[in-house]
Amino acid sequence: MASYQMKRREPLLDQTTQAAIERRGKELLGIGLMLLAALLAMTLGSYVTDDPSWLSATDAPAQNLLGRFGASIASPIYIVVGYGGWALVAVPAAWGVRLAAHWGEERALSRVIFAPFLVCLASVYTATHVPTPEWTHSFGMGGLFGDTVLGAVLGLVPIDTIVGLKLVSALVWLGTLALGLFVMGVDRDELRRFGRGVLLGLILSYDALRGATGRGLRGALHGAVRYGEGVQARRSSRADPVAPDFDDEDDYDDAEEAPARAGLFSRLPVFRRRADPDLIDDEDEDGPAMTPAAEERIRARIADVIRSRSTRSAPVPTGFRPEPPVVRGAALTVPQAPAPGARIDVPEIDAFEDEDGFEAPYEAAPQPVQPPRPSIPVVEPRKLVEQPPRKSVLPSRRARDEAQPGLQFDDSEDGYQHPPLSLLTNPDTIERHYLSEEALEENARMLENVLDDYGVKGEIVSVRPGPVVTMYELEPAPGLKASRVIGLADDIARSMSALSARVSTVPGRSVIGIELPNARREKVVLREILSARDFGDSAQRLPLALGKDIGGDPVVANLAKMPHLLIAGTTGSGKSVAINTMILSLLYKLTPDECRLIMIDPKMLELSVYDGIPHLLSPVVTDPKKAVVALKWVVGEMEERYRKMSKMGVRNIEGYNGRVRDAMAKGEMFKRTVQTGFDDETGEPVFETEEFLPKTLPYIVVIVDEMADLMMVAGKEIEACIQRLAQMARASGIHLIMATQRPSVDVITGTIKANFPTRISFQVTGKIDSRTILGEQGAEQLLGMGDMLYMAGGGRISRVHGPFVSDEEVEEIVNYLKTFGPPDYVGGVVEGPDEDKESDIDLVLGLGGNTDSEDALYDQAVAIVIKDRKCSTSYIQRKLAIGYNKAARLVEQMEDQGVVSAANHVGKREILVPEQA
Repeated sequence: MASYQMKRREPLLDQTTQAAIERRGKELLGIGLMLLAALLAMTLGSYVTDDPSWLSATDAPAQNLLGRFGASIASPIYIVVGYGGWALVAVPAAWGVRLAAHWGEERALSRVIFAPFLVCLASVYTATHVPTPEWTHSFGMGGLFGDTVLGAVLGLVPIDTIVGLKLVSALVWLGTLALGLFVMGVDRDELRRFGRGVLLGLILSYDALRGATGRGLRGALHGAVRYGEGVQARRSSRADPVAPDFDDEDDYDDAEEAPARAGLFSRLPVFRRRADPDLIDDEDEDGPAMTPAAEERIRARIADVIRSRSTRSAPVPTGFRPEPPVVRGAALTVPQAPAPGARIDVPEIDAFEDEDGFEAPYEAAPQPVQPPRPSIPVVEPRKLVEQPPRKSVLPSRRARDEAQPGLQFDDSEDGYQHPPLSLLTNPDTIERHYLSEEALEENARMLENVLDDYGVKGEIVSVRPGPVVTMYELEPAPGLKASRVIGLADDIARSMSALSARVSTVPGRSVIGIELPNARREKVVLREILSARDFGDSAQRLPLALGKDIGGDPVVANLAKMPHLLIAGTTGSGKSVAINTMILSLLYKLTPDECRLIMIDPKMLELSVYDGIPHLLSPVVTDPKKAVVALKWVVGEMEERYRKMSKMGVRNIEGYNGRVRDAMAKGEMFKRTVQTGFDDETGEPVFETEEFLPKTLPYIVVIVDEMADLMMVAGKEIEACIQRLAQMARASGIHLIMATQRPSVDVITGTIKANFPTRISFQVTGKIDSRTILGEQGAEQLLGMGDMLYMAGGGRISRVHGPFVSDEEVEEIVNYLKTFGPPDYVGGVVEGPDEDKESDIDLVLGLGGNTDSEDALYDQAVAIVIKDRKCSTSYIQRKLAIGYNKAARLVEQMEDQGVVSAANHVGKREILVPEQA
């Protein structure tokens, strides 16, 4: 389905301005560090032992350049680490230069943290030297730390002290040098470039010295004279470029005798000179001006020369035909001579281009024909937005029938009629918003830049816009962990100026999905889902309209396959609206004979509106104690259905109803054996076989709006009922939908969680709640208002946007359903079964069946109270070695039976039974 995304809010500053501010900030920080290093250098350089400080009290004025403040800083540094404190000057100075010059500043944090170790090594190294006369302290030049560490190290070295001192000094020097280079940010490339620079400097110095001296001092003078004569010859030849004068053979021969320059000197650009402006004739003011065509030809010629020089050493790309090399002495392409007096720009020339030190003369030759340059293929940018042709949701047969204005429903039958879709909001009135592909691609590029800022390498390979969020698929670089990207969800949302961002892996693919909310979300209405063919024409037994997925397609789940559903979400996340949409889905699909509902609403607000519809088995239960009774009735109904299916020889409710429909179609009756009494002589029960009309069993859906309130009242009984139903109720056609706004471990226990494989999580408060309900984080980053994560039975999680249904729509549908008559309530749901059946249910649930042992324990408690004439909960607990709750129940039972009195104002009880003799 088509989807959209609106343009997000532009940041206050563009990226260029932000980058400029960041650069200026680093430069200011670098200048500040250099100033700090200068102040430390002044402090340490002007240190005097007798200066007043916090270690020495004197009235003499401080000689330190920074006064008493500088002396107070320099004194402890020299005492602790000695001359090793100068490392505190070198580190900020080095990093100040780096930050100011933007040279390797990204390594600052990972390197500077080792600065204290550099100071310690420098202290130990300076301690290995003999103190100078200027050092007036009683300890060595490495300070107290350096002397202590050096003494300990020398004590461990099993060699002579002098040799050991030299060895330790050399090793510490190497360590200090290596650690110093590391702390100051020097890496291997910089060391390699520094070594190359030193080697190149030596080579150039030797080459320059050899070229300057020639064959000694006499050769140097001779070379200087010949060089001047060569310059004059070239100047005269350039005065007339069409007819160069080479008549002076002696000068040319002398030029050939000049010492040749070899090696790097003749090839380095630093030793090439630009054309002397004096060699070019000034523009004749009276001469004609250069024509535009001639100027254009000269510029083209200069560009060809520069291009040919720049491509001599450049690598030739694959598939390109290289140009033929320039042969020395061959003719160059000479443009037409410009107008007389015109001034031209001469390109850079080599001072010593020929092997003998002078240029070769131009020779007349035909202009070479250059081969055609190969065309460079233009690679079109890849398209990121995968936006297939928008397909409308296929309507169901019922939706098509209701859309026909001339179609009239047959009201002659008195049977149940499904609510019409016209009671719901028409989706055609919803405003749609779409974002262009250009805007989506721009957002994708911006997201790539944000990820690159956090060190996440990869590229956005696809963009999938949806009605509420847009998913950007990231193809991560090899070796990048998905957990690292998932942990950046909050930072990505902040950098993209979004409310939240959810990052998760895409099942079955190698990409990571980054979901960002649209600027304006599309409203999802229930009618659009119920009108879809996926809901109306599906063969699902208990379809639930959950909403739309990220792509905008309807999501319809089958409660019969789940088989139970657990829902969690905070207040305002859309949990109650989602429960309403699920209930309406069942009401629109199933008749009261096909599905019956039991609604438990401890909050007395959400589900009370459905009271009186024909689908209910009992009024909406609002009392938590009645809720326990209702759940026990459901357990009893499940056991009864299993007995019926066992006698019928079927495995589930579909098989049982199929047998019933076949029997009704054939007019057959079912038989059952019932007890009619007891034999008067033997006293044995008497059974008779009777026939009865078979009836299909409806599905029963139990909806609990708030589990937390029930767990607080009767947690053990509620958990036992839910566990029993979740384990066995599927085949009997009984299903649970349970919701809570507190997905904590005391509400969603491990037993409940293990028996509810299908779960839905709306927005929660934190990652812990998300892990409690889903087993992973992500629900805390939802948008609320129906935005949910749906986890199917296999554990795969998908994002769904729930539909909205208003209270007015719910009331209209309820009023329509009430027109078909009052509901057929079952009295035992809230009143509870008889005592015998209730005890059987408690026995099945593990809540009863231990009456004999409890009676024996009560008799022991009564005997202890009568004998000792004392009664309190803690006393009974100690005597019988039982729990506090059980002891309290025994005391209450004794109070009810008149064994002890009620507690007085101080908590004491009187023993009402006389002491036995």
